[in-house]
Amino acid sequence: MGGGSAADALVFFGATGDLAYKQIFPALASMIQRGHLEMPVVGVAKSGWGLDDLRKRARDSLTEHGGVDEQAFAKLSSLLRYIDGDYADPATFDALRGELGGASHPVHYLAIPPSLFGTVVKELGRSGAPTAPR
Repeated sequence: MGGGSAADALVFFGATGDLAYKQIFPALASMIQRGHLEMPVVGVAKSGWGLDDLRKRARDSLTEHGGVDEQAFAKLSSLLRYIDGDYADPATFDALRGELGGASHPVHYLAIPPSLFGTVVKELGRSGAPTAPR
């Protein structure tokens, strides 16, 4: 990243999906083990879930994909946040903006079908949610 500020939050859309289960949660745990993840991690999805459900999904993911390091999982659990909502609903992105709090340079990861990218990017712009510098 050229000359900009460091990321201060990670937002990943599709938090309850297969990509998150198979790859993202194990990668986040690995980053924690290496001391490279100290920022809030906000999962966004439409599953009718709450934060405890997302934490259970993360634990199940790690159990199946490499094992659970309890210290790393405790840290991941403390960093996790969750927004449940439809990507076409402006309220989802307003909630995300609120959840990001003081974060000014979040990174957004779209673990969703490409057909939804335009909707998500449009709503991020409309909501005024901060985005990472290019």
